[in-house]
Amino acid sequence: MGAGHAHALHRPGDSVVHRLPAHVKIVVAFVMVLAVVATPRDAFAVFGLHFLLLVGIWVAARIPPGWLAARALIEAPFVVLAVLLPFFAAGPRTEWCGMSLSVDGLLAGWNILVKGTLGVLVSVTLAATTPLRDLVSGLSRLRVPSMVCVIATLMLRYLEVIGAEARRMRLARLSRGHDPRFVWQLGATVRSVGALFLRSYERGERVHLAMLSRGYTGTMPAFTTAPASAVTWSVALLPAVAGVLLAASAYWAW
Repeated sequence: MGAGHAHALHRPGDSVVHRLPAHVKIVVAFVMVLAVVATPRDAFAVFGLHFLLLVGIWVAARIPPGWLAARALIEAPFVVLAVLLPFFAAGPRTEWCGMSLSVDGLLAGWNILVKGTLGVLVSVTLAATTPLRDLVSGLSRLRVPSMVCVIATLMLRYLEVIGAEARRMRLARLSRGHDPRFVWQLGATVRSVGALFLRSYERGERVHLAMLSRGYTGTMPAFTTAPASAVTWSVALLPAVAGVLLAASAYWAW
């Protein structure tokens, strides 16, 4: 139970972005993602300006691009889908380097790729500049239902515990001659997943009983987060407002 509270997505720092209240950053990130999603897929220049907005935030937060790129690889499955769409989508086709590609598939793939990438980068930027506990506190400040905050708190706290348990089980398998490279040893891995589920379930019951014995009544202790001033809101919302204006300008130009 002694797992730490640090997370691979968080990059500690003391920049102006790091010091912003968590609930303000959550609202800014949400509005920026909505602005990206609302941008027409054929507004190529507008997407470039959205990206420049993010670059400005990274500069202010002093986050290296390489650090962000390594953590944005979570969208790799969507990239594969975006690459395959031009080959299998119906509609008018065009020739490129000897390949017959669907025009609608190209636009659909571009739409998935650019919006997914920008959305992931916004989310990673939020996580990089905000500790996980502050994110939950920010959600509570924004009047998110308390049960959601409780579930998020426990999930974030014990996800690392379960991960450590999985690593210990894997080390035990390897020490007994298990080699995951061989297909015929896949059964051991599958059985380990089932055992991990049972251990996690039993540990959850023990944790719940321990919490009840310490006076837990179904609600976590209240999060104490100070409200943000009007000046803080007005300054922090500038990138979000700029993103909304960019999305709106794409429709005006069209």
